[in-house]
Amino acid sequence: MVLDLLITGGEVIDGSGSPARSADVGVRDGRLLLLPAGSGGSAATVVDAGGLVVTPGFIDVHTHSDLLAGDDEQREMLRLAPLRQGVTTEICGNCGISPFPVPAMHAETVRDLVAATFGPPASTYVSFAEFAAAQGSARRNHLAALVGHGTLRAAVVGFAQRRATADELRRMCTLLDEALTAGAAGLSTGLIYSPGVNAGTDEVIALARVAAAHGKPYVTHLRDEMSQVESALEEAIEIATAAGAALQISHHKTAGRGSWGATVRTLARLEQARADGLDVLCDVYPYTAGSTALHALLPPWVIADGVPAMLTAVREATVRDRIRTDLASGLPGWENTVGNGGWDLIRVASAPTSPDVEGRTIADLAAARGADPVDCVCDLLAAEAGNVTILSHSMREDDVRRVLASPLAMLCSDGVPKPGRPHPRWAGSFARVLGHYVRDVGLLSLTEAVHKMTGMPARRFGLAERGLLADGYAADLVVLDPAQTADGATYDDPLAPPHGVRYVVVGGRVVVDGDRVTDARPGRVLAVADREPAPPRQT
Repeated sequence: MVLDLLITGGEVIDGSGSPARSADVGVRDGRLLLLPAGSGGSAATVVDAGGLVVTPGFIDVHTHSDLLAGDDEQREMLRLAPLRQGVTTEICGNCGISPFPVPAMHAETVRDLVAATFGPPASTYVSFAEFAAAQGSARRNHLAALVGHGTLRAAVVGFAQRRATADELRRMCTLLDEALTAGAAGLSTGLIYSPGVNAGTDEVIALARVAAAHGKPYVTHLRDEMSQVESALEEAIEIATAAGAALQISHHKTAGRGSWGATVRTLARLEQARADGLDVLCDVYPYTAGSTALHALLPPWVIADGVPAMLTAVREATVRDRIRTDLASGLPGWENTVGNGGWDLIRVASAPTSPDVEGRTIADLAAARGADPVDCVCDLLAAEAGNVTILSHSMREDDVRRVLASPLAMLCSDGVPKPGRPHPRWAGSFARVLGHYVRDVGLLSLTEAVHKMTGMPARRFGLAERGLLADGYAADLVVLDPAQTADGATYDDPLAPPHGVRYVVVGGRVVVDGDRVTDARPGRVLAVADREPAPPRQT
């Protein structure tokens, strides 16, 4: 038998959590064949992996790359960043924002939301099928896509600060059901962001029931990850329990000075919920800084009438005074990032027409201009049409390590691929775990880390025949040097490539060969099949 690709002499870590073993890995017609070490055989391409480790392709369970549009050189560099680390599949549509399903009559409303959060150009699609077709043959790695609750709400209810009517909720459920039937991977919420912040728990339960009927997870950016993180976690558990859905807590953290150390309690709560029968897991990125849109730091009423109205409102002195008051005192049910941290922890990552402010904190910018920070923020939002991304240095290292080490946690980047100075997690998360937290710190074994990057997320999101090195599985794999693997990305140089990743294979084709990215583009949008719904929990 002649193979397309043969990788010989390496140690295989198969993604299941089993110990490493010596084996050769063959690829034929995009599928894997595991062979005894040194068994020989002929292949069109042979890779000598002596001294190296062969793993399944990494699965990043939380990205926003479905919203990365445009074809300029910098955007192409952004697309390559996860691939160079070995990420062969990304789960996108997180935090309640996806570019589908958007009925044509509401496309402008959702495009405004996407553009203000992730930057122009912004595209939306009527259906999952249209979204998948639009990716064409341009991708090097695969995407699986969640349906965003914020997108559903923007398309049906808009940004209004009110509960959905019964008819509106039925329409959202219908759109969700159609997308899940077509192959979307689950439901996501971003309950700190408009318009999702306006939804009550009952609305989310109704939508999560639709996901549960397809055997697909409810994936949530909690309503609060700061001072009220524990009550927000209880809401997520309530939603998943009532809906009968599997629960995925996105980028789990306890941010802001008032919640540092709370991962001791939140992880214990997740373990108890799992012991009680709830299928709950979480994901985490290996950094103490987060990243989001600048307008997300403002009270939700600022964007209640949509993005164009927000851009008009932030120019008004009375609006700025009200923002200052709410930041000082807080609002019920709103995660007050600035109130829980301070403007000195907020750094501008991307401001396309004002590159001189990138890398500087809001506190520093305000001081340099002799202005109040709220005025500085509002001026910046108005100048950039809302398209400003920030970094928030709001977490503590012991909390990050505690979540990383949890058997309930898998790895993510939460990559927001925007030009400027994006968070280094987009280009560094997976290599950072393998280098810093596995080899240098010893927080995890290499086998444990690979499982969190491969077999565990594939099982969670129903990615059939992926996540393991096993006969007949899709030939997505990574060859790396465990002694050299490390992240190159920093806050000052956020797209610097990693070290030690020798080969990346997607669909049986080599897409990364040493320092070179090949022209192969075998990536596609994966349609995730329905699974058996979980049996009802006994109460």
